[in-house]
Amino acid sequence: MSGSLNKVQLIGRLGADPEIKQMVNGKNVARLSIATSQSWKDKSTGERKEKTEWHRVVIFNEGLVNIVQQYLKKGANVYLEGQLSTRKWRDEKLGQDKYSTEVVLQGYNSSLTMLGGNNQSMKSSENNQDKSSLPNDQISQENSDLDDEIPF
Repeated sequence: MSGSLNKVQLIGRLGADPEIKQMVNGKNVARLSIATSQSWKDKSTGERKEKTEWHRVVIFNEGLVNIVQQYLKKGANVYLEGQLSTRKWRDEKLGQDKYSTEVVLQGYNSSLTMLGGNNQSMKSSENNQDKSSLPNDQISQENSDLDDEIPF
């Protein structure tokens, strides 16, 4: 079908540690459970309300699976882009067809970005390094001398 688009963008938190499994072909796959929330103030009561949606995310991209395995834990805040995919499977106990809809990150049209400041261990190891050995040290010093005033 021409002119169609299957793209999902989510910002949310991991509800559990990522699950990494090995497929039959020997490659790893990561499964995540991502929570997104919206909140509002109830007009009639003035009470604060919140609704959380849970999203199943499956990552086949090997590079992203390695990042997930090394750095992501329950509670991590992430931004991801992928595609919706619905799988049909058979529940043999009930003898019924079942369906699962997931966000799939696969190939070049997917991305994963870690958000938030939960990388304390990474920051502390950077602080212990000799500042002169950091490649961006000179650049950051030059940028700190810029005037912060905006002309408009």
